[in-house]
Amino acid sequence: MNVYLTFDIEVWCNGWGDLDRSFPGSFERYVYGRSSDGEYALPQTLAILNRNGLKGVFFVEPLFATRFGAEHLQVIVELIRTAGHEVQLHLHPEWTDEALVPIIENCATKRQHLSYYTQDEQTALIAHGRRLLEAAGSGPICAFRSGSFAANRDTFHALRRNEIFLDTSLNRCFVVSGPDLRRDHAFESAFVLEGVTTYPATVLKDGFGRDRPAQVGACGLREMREALQSAQSAGMRDFVVVSHNFEMLRAGTSRPDWIVVRRFEGLCSFLAQHPHLFKVRGFAADMRSLPEPRPANHAPGATWLSTSIRHLEQAQRRIRR
Repeated sequence: MNVYLTFDIEVWCNGWGDLDRSFPGSFERYVYGRSSDGEYALPQTLAILNRNGLKGVFFVEPLFATRFGAEHLQVIVELIRTAGHEVQLHLHPEWTDEALVPIIENCATKRQHLSYYTQDEQTALIAHGRRLLEAAGSGPICAFRSGSFAANRDTFHALRRNEIFLDTSLNRCFVVSGPDLRRDHAFESAFVLEGVTTYPATVLKDGFGRDRPAQVGACGLREMREALQSAQSAGMRDFVVVSHNFEMLRAGTSRPDWIVVRRFEGLCSFLAQHPHLFKVRGFAADMRSLPEPRPANHAPGATWLSTSIRHLEQAQRRIRR
């Protein structure tokens, strides 16, 4: 089974009211996550992957650089590329109205989601984001993920117009994700839409029968292991894991969240120990060898015990805050 370890790399300033003053500290936290324990944002993420010999796909959000400068984007891209991992395109268009030089004509008001833009506007925003990343040294961009998984049919037309033919923007746990596509697609396995192959983020059934995104901060280690094993045993071809550059940090600080750190370390160790079951791969180098998508006939799941353990862990996290 193919496993894609994907990371959304974003910089936020905790609001839009005082961006220029907030940005330096926010950049340090979101990119490095420095504390007395180490750098648990991007550097530790990359180190854990490399220690286990695994490939990561880093979907980097570039539009923040239209406000603060390309040199900051170059720092992020260089960190990832120097560590030997893959850079692809992530887009949060709520940065559009903050750009010092307008990217599109209609940018006077803030529109949060890509699906709030016309097909032509989406095409222009994707093209601009791609140019920024490739100028920063990303290498050729061949895959895309929309911010907040907010995509619609126009997004896939826009990707095709930009000659980006791989996508992972759909997640059935998010109501803004493909609302105009759900009647025809279950978002359970890869499929082709408007000439673009999309790999939805994997969603598992937890031990209480609830949908749970396969996200490092949202699932316990035991839940994730069980979901991977059940998916592989059932013959699923692809499993898309989601994480973020800030996911191993405690909310609002640069201190490590040790519960999530242990989850990520444990997940990487588990995958590294079972290469005969799980092929951890990227999109760029493997693009021509990616298999044809096929429907899934099984929803990956976890037991009530592993879900109960995760609930206990999350109670501990709330107490420690």
